[in-house]
Amino acid sequence: MTEILFLTQEQIAEMKAHVESCAPEEGCGLLAGRDHKVELTILITNQTHSPVRYNMEPRELIAALYKIEERGLELLASFHSHPNGPAVPSESDVKEYAYPETYMLILSKTMDKWKVKGFRIIDETHSEIELRIV
Repeated sequence: MTEILFLTQEQIAEMKAHVESCAPEEGCGLLAGRDHKVELTILITNQTHSPVRYNMEPRELIAALYKIEERGLELLASFHSHPNGPAVPSESDVKEYAYPETYMLILSKTMDKWKVKGFRIIDETHSEIELRIV
């Protein structure tokens, strides 16, 4: 059974604009909603300011998690960028993934265009999920 995450074109545009503004460093954030449908995009500062790693700024992360809870939503996914590719989770992405019940979205840039792919990380392996625009 294919796992699916539903997003709007506006949510994808918001993520792309955020990671573009962070480039050449990785950008990151969270996606929240219900029933695999994203309702809230939260942009978070990459405190490592690195082109090959990210770590969400702790105060922003805690505030984001409270916001999700206050709205009665669930954390569906985290996202980050690979400004210089590839569009798959890196070894450190997989080993350090802190949200096993959620998805990981990666935005990668190829020929000046950002592409988005989604993944499920389980037991230090990853499998691609379907991202459906609604």
